[in-house]
Order: sequence, then structure tokens, then C-alpha cells
Amino acid sequence: MRGLPTAHSAAPLNEEIDSHEDYVWPYAHGHVRGHGIIPLYATVPEAALEDEKFYALMALTDALRVGRTREKNLAIQKLKKLIC
Repeated sequence: MRGLPTAHSAAPLNEEIDSHEDYVWPYAHGHVRGHGIIPLYATVPEAALEDEKFYALMALTDALRVGRTREKNLAIQKLKKLIC
């Protein structure tokens, strides 16, 4: 499926996690192929392209939804830094 990277495939986790499995939000104008994750709301991909911090928050949230223990722990750390 083609779309926008999310979870550990998007910043900020993609800088720390090297994976051959990409996760994407289905998006017609996306440039990455990977496993599709339905976004929490239908317009998340468009909104994420307009706001870098929002994109990071949503990608980290997806890491909590689909990630393994390591990805989840890193996502929690990064979410705490962004929120606090």
C-alpha cells in the first residue's frame, strides 16, 4: 500500500529504529510503500503534512498502536518530551 510513513517509519523514531517493515497511512499522494495503518481520523495525513509537530505526535501514537516493546518504549519517551 502506498502512503505517508507513520509509527517507527516516520520521524522522530525512524532516526533510531532501522527496520525493513514500513508502516504508512494510506494516502494517494504518498511516496512510501508499506503496511497500511488506518489513521485515528480520516484527515490525519493531510493535517500531518501541514504541521510537523502534529505529524510527530500522530506517528508516535501509531508506534504505541502497532509497535513492539522497543518502539513503544521509545515512543513513550519522545511523547513525554513533546508534551511536557
